[in-house]
Amino acid sequence: MVHQKINLDRLSPEEALITPTYASRALTSAVPKYEIPEGEMPPAVAYNLIRDELALDGNSRLNLATFVTTWMEPEAKQLMAETFDKNMIDKDEYPQTAEIELRCVNMIARLWNAPESEAATGCSTIGSSEAAMLGGMALKWQWRKRRQKEGKPTDKPNLVMGINVQVCWEKFCRYWEVEPRFVPMEGNRFHLNATEAIKLIDENTIGVIAIMGSTFDGSYEPVQEINDALEKLNRETGWQVPLHVDGASGGFIAPFLDPDLVWDFRLKWVKSINASGHKYGLVYPGVGWIIWRDRQELPEELIFHCNYLGGDLPNFALNFSRPGNQVVAQYYNFLRLGKEGYRQIHQACRDTALYLSGEIPKMGPFELITDGSTIPVFAWKLKETISDQ
Repeated sequence: MVHQKINLDRLSPEEALITPTYASRALTSAVPKYEIPEGEMPPAVAYNLIRDELALDGNSRLNLATFVTTWMEPEAKQLMAETFDKNMIDKDEYPQTAEIELRCVNMIARLWNAPESEAATGCSTIGSSEAAMLGGMALKWQWRKRRQKEGKPTDKPNLVMGINVQVCWEKFCRYWEVEPRFVPMEGNRFHLNATEAIKLIDENTIGVIAIMGSTFDGSYEPVQEINDALEKLNRETGWQVPLHVDGASGGFIAPFLDPDLVWDFRLKWVKSINASGHKYGLVYPGVGWIIWRDRQELPEELIFHCNYLGGDLPNFALNFSRPGNQVVAQYYNFLRLGKEGYRQIHQACRDTALYLSGEIPKMGPFELITDGSTIPVFAWKLKETISDQ
């Protein structure tokens, strides 16, 4: 988020100061808002001052408009508190945290049916937005290498996706100079389909993005249908247009509740998948995951080998230093819940969504767009009336 510079000279005394009257026993003067105070204050006073200001925020447990996890078990919280100080990037100093990340990557790769190998290819990120951008970068680099090998220009890459994609994909296209080709929503279709995607693809298309759990209506996009259309197109044209699955929400729903749904690495043209650990991976924000089909799908040019604190550090990330506690928390959930635990929790969420979506149409003026039978999210609208028509 970009913040505007504060002009302190234009602030009234009330705007520039915090006046915690309840702490008058320990504070004899107001506290500046936008400047570091000259002196110290007791730790308990600083804690209470900040805690009480944060009470003005909404209660995250009551936030029904979020996909993000708002509760974890006390044992998970304790593990997170004990690992706040571990720098995820410093794998030489914290090798066991690095090993736990590697275990999580392999667990997720197998959950998504990656081809069997000694080690999966992927990494943790600060969230699924960073993971999506890493996946997009790999698509662009792979496309560019193919074009250069053929002696063709590489100055006009494009990416095909539905207009319902999360804003991170728009950011990716702008930051990495890729033309976004958006498929609009029409009539009762609120997500991408194969027919519309194929219309926008050409030899400069670096890939197609399919979403497992659209934020528009909660629906899964038809990944297998899109894959099959790409197979036909690539066979006819000689292109190699791949598919990236944005599984931000559904990546941790479908494997447990819809195991027979084919959307992942079982499909030939699915080259990479991202998901949010802090959504239905059930971890506090922020942690995301990006997994590639195999090592060949991650270009070596994107991996940096850094001499950091005395050791060689292979790294592919937009962020650098960050705490390892979210990765530890993800590992805790995998061990603690297992597949059955995830299945039970997500089924309870889906049952709740289905109950609510079943009751809302009974209220009269509403009709459903989706019912929550994919990710536990559904959408409804006002019924059309004669005057609307």
